[in-house]
Amino acid sequence: PMLRQMRDEEPIVGQLLNTALKLEGLYRHASTHAAGVVIGDRPLQELVPLYKDSRSIMPVTQFNMKFVEKAGLVKFDFLGLKTLTVLAGAVKLLKQRGVTLNLEQIPLDDIKTYEMVCRADTTGVFQLESSGMRDVLKKLRPDRFEDIIAVVALYRPGPMDNIPSFIKRKHGEETPDYMHPSIEGILKETYGIMIYQEQVMQIAQTLSGYSLGGADLLRRAMGKKIQAEMDAQRENFVKGAVDNTVDEALAGRIFDQVAKFAGYGFNKSHAAAYALVAYQTAYLKANYPVEFFAALMSEDKGNIDKLNGFKIELERMGIALFPPDVNKSGVDFMVEDLVDGESGIRYALSALKNVGAAAMEMLVSERDTQGAYKSLFDFAGRIGSGVMNKRQVENLVRAGAFDCVNSNRRQVYEAVELLVKFAASAQIERASSQVSLFGDDSVAIPLPTLPACEAWSAQEVLQQEFDAIGFYLSSHPLKSHEQTCRKLNIIDWALVESGKVRDGRMKLAGIVTSRRFTTSSKGSKMAFVQMSDASGAYEVTVFSETLAMGRELIESGAPLLVTADVQRWNDGFRVTANNIQPLEEAAAKAASGLRVFVRDKHPLDSLAKVFCDHGEKGRGRVQIIIDTEGREIEMNLKETYAISGAIRSAVKAIPGIIAVQDL
Repeated sequence: PMLRQMRDEEPIVGQLLNTALKLEGLYRHASTHAAGVVIGDRPLQELVPLYKDSRSIMPVTQFNMKFVEKAGLVKFDFLGLKTLTVLAGAVKLLKQRGVTLNLEQIPLDDIKTYEMVCRADTTGVFQLESSGMRDVLKKLRPDRFEDIIAVVALYRPGPMDNIPSFIKRKHGEETPDYMHPSIEGILKETYGIMIYQEQVMQIAQTLSGYSLGGADLLRRAMGKKIQAEMDAQRENFVKGAVDNTVDEALAGRIFDQVAKFAGYGFNKSHAAAYALVAYQTAYLKANYPVEFFAALMSEDKGNIDKLNGFKIELERMGIALFPPDVNKSGVDFMVEDLVDGESGIRYALSALKNVGAAAMEMLVSERDTQGAYKSLFDFAGRIGSGVMNKRQVENLVRAGAFDCVNSNRRQVYEAVELLVKFAASAQIERASSQVSLFGDDSVAIPLPTLPACEAWSAQEVLQQEFDAIGFYLSSHPLKSHEQTCRKLNIIDWALVESGKVRDGRMKLAGIVTSRRFTTSSKGSKMAFVQMSDASGAYEVTVFSETLAMGRELIESGAPLLVTADVQRWNDGFRVTANNIQPLEEAAAKAASGLRVFVRDKHPLDSLAKVFCDHGEKGRGRVQIIIDTEGREIEMNLKETYAISGAIRSAVKAIPGIIAVQDL
């Protein structure tokens, strides 16, 4: 009644409702099947109505897939998998290193591969990397290719209910039920559980004498669950089984079981093809992990979250990921050999933010044909301002790509405008082709002087890296808190994700990488906060009460300690914050002191000033480690101090401080 009254009394509400009623039921947009292609024997407009999306070059039918078939057209699904590109890329990288691998000929019983899959060490493995799938793999412990086919078919809504029984039967904890001796051979591979549509068809053929075509009609009827068709098929199935000397009551029970499974049975040929791709990626990861991850990261170089996940996986596997370098990096991720015979992965230049693949291709091509860049001005003079702009060079600097020619990133960053101007001058000079009086050498352009400035602090280096790359590459701000996190019983996110820590209330630490504030359906303020610790990234939901107390902290950029409720949710986790506090404060209370790493004596005066001006006497020891001339000199201050969060932050901000750790 209130809504009706508003409609009658307020013209704008009446207009809104009348317009809405006219729009109700109209299609909002034209949906297109992701992979479906229909083929006819004449131009399609003679057979079905077509629709042309302005954003696509290909017309689509205005009929959905069911009506298209009734109109006499055949629908084909052409699925493009980027995993195939990853496999081809890994094979190419192996060939460059003298290893010829034919994926069609790899053994399907490789022990290393199955051991890795049984450990659920499947990050990056096609179809097998979700947390739910990893749980299944740990329990199933697959040891043959058929197990992988089965798990690919079972791990989807409906069939998933059969996974516990399948696992028990595989390990001899439950007796398989084959229902009738004549169909035991069909169901033996899957321990009496009907998983594949082909099994349904084979049972109909073997038990009830169906033809191939008739068995396919049975499969389709069961999938559609049309009662009239099912009744007719039941009569045919039971009659055929009785003719083959099967008891009528048993035949009826078998039909009911077949119908139950057929509703969500998976096509085995599809599952086997996917399982083969899954096995091939697992084989490469188990046997050639460096080449595999280089190819995988090249394919996902635009996905920062995935790259961060792969970086964490490489750390876990002990594979080095080298930072971007204008003299060593390629456009894509590359395999790089180490002195000890091991190999690592060099970060791709085109994976950096806002640099552009075309410009990076020019940079690499110039280096590969004319030799390494000897200095910043050699780089600027050879590349020219037409190839790269100020923003691109800045991001290369922030990511550390120029460390090979100048390790003071702040100095290079402050000189970017100077470098761009120098590049423009060099380009003009080349274009004018001016020569000296002697007629053979270009006129030398005087080299500008780089601005004198202190290097960025260790924290600032990491923050600049994060802004240019999208995650912390060389280290993580929480690395210096590792010992404190252990004392405070803070859980690494990787332990949660791997299932090694049970759901419930726990302490997590992290740096806020992004945040989104919104309003709940009840009208209260809330936030979704993306956080990262040294082992991974996760999202925290912060409801109004916690947000009111912690909003400033969320926006501060400082390391945080979050007490949260963690629940498994679908294939991920739901993390709900109960309390948020600065990690520095918690660390200061738990730590027994600080260990400060410096490269030379320059930061020592600033360090002394911090403790003299702000340091209060307390129980915290201060240890200074000077890394000089290949030796480490250890000094312990006589005085002890109260190590507050403010002191820790002040020490970390001093230029020239390499790292700060808790004692």
